[in-house]
Amino acid sequence: MTPLRLRQALTLAWLEARRAFLSRRSFWVYLLALFPAFVFFMHGISVKIQRDRLSSRGVISAALMDSVRESETEAAVIARLGKPVNDFAFDRRAKQDRALVRRVNYFDGSRILVLTFANGVLESKRVRTLVNLEEDRAVFAMVFQNFYLRLAVFFGCLGIFVNLFRGKMMDKTLHFWLLAPMRREVLLGGKYLAGLLAASLIFGLGALLSFRLMLWEKPPAELALFWQQHGPAHAFAYTAAAVLACVGYGSVFLATGLLLRNPIIPAAVLLLWEGANPFLPSMLQKLSVIYYVQALCPVAPPPDPNMPAIMQFLFSPANPPSRLLAVTGLLLVTALVLWLAARAVRKIEINYSTD
Repeated sequence: MTPLRLRQALTLAWLEARRAFLSRRSFWVYLLALFPAFVFFMHGISVKIQRDRLSSRGVISAALMDSVRESETEAAVIARLGKPVNDFAFDRRAKQDRALVRRVNYFDGSRILVLTFANGVLESKRVRTLVNLEEDRAVFAMVFQNFYLRLAVFFGCLGIFVNLFRGKMMDKTLHFWLLAPMRREVLLGGKYLAGLLAASLIFGLGALLSFRLMLWEKPPAELALFWQQHGPAHAFAYTAAAVLACVGYGSVFLATGLLLRNPIIPAAVLLLWEGANPFLPSMLQKLSVIYYVQALCPVAPPPDPNMPAIMQFLFSPANPPSRLLAVTGLLLVTALVLWLAARAVRKIEINYSTD
């Protein structure tokens, strides 16, 4: 590409990107990108409220919490640990067995001790953490791959990239761009760069913000260790996965909006294809965007234990490619789609009476 054509493409990209960011049509795209961040923010608020509520009722030391042993009497434990933060009592009847059960909770600042007494004797002891970094990371991986990539980025790119050509046809303004003194391939490249800039910033920053809010209200020592070991690499990987998804989906929807009058039907077919990816044969799984994008994610989501048996039988995800192969493969597919779109844009003719 000559310097003149490059300047034309960049100028066009800047003009179109500003419209994409500020357009009222893009408002719902921001909601999709920020929804996971809102969910993790509300989770952090809930954890903070619960921690403050438990702390206000009294905090014991970790050593004192660990000192409780099985078969201790209720009176001895209460005398040593003090007033519990929560106290429940109820009658338990099972066949001929009747017991007066008392369940009390203690808090050491990060863990909750649950003690169950039956007729004044300690029956069970359970310790759970108020927040669990590993569990929250698994939840984030599930939300990111199942909602953010498959739905939020998918529909966001559909709204952004389809409007770059099809939206201008509907507004009857595309002919102004076609009359501009530039090659149509430059027009296509500039519009793709505009959509990619908008989608990448919106969903890349949305992924980064969600990741940061997922770590909010975690224990400081555990959080510091995580940032020293894996934090920056994981944050970069999730952001890169979101951007790479915009690269792949953007090229497909740009070509769809250019070639088809009604892009909804092919978008629905593509959505079903991407959603059914884990159930397809290994060779067909490689013909999707999600197969390559998931390879960049640092944490695999846990399997759904409630999945029906027939779906578990059909569930056979292919071995993920290396990260280098994933990036290279998706970029090659994107280049092929844009090349086909460039051939089509040369022959495009505007007839608003039919469009």
